Amino acid sequence: MELFGITGTEYVGYLASLMVLISFTMRTIKGLRLLNMAGCILFVLYGFLMPNLRIGLPIIIANVAIFAVNAYYLMRKRTS
Repeated sequence: MELFGITGTEYVGYLASLMVLISFTMRTIKGLRLLNMAGCILFVLYGFLMPNLRIGLPIIIANVAIFAVNAYYLMRKRTS
């Protein structure tokens, strides 16, 4: 599906980028991490939607790692 010459896959990538960008405007670290995690999920989806998994795999790996770091620090703060 294309809208204005942009594929659905590209829209997912743009939305993921926007989420990560907006996350850096959050006033609290918790808000930053949660919004950044949402962006990571969208980037993982974007990676899987890429026509060639060899292109999408680095995107998937990096964002799974970033998601894990965010989740670790959110859980660590919750338990301390």
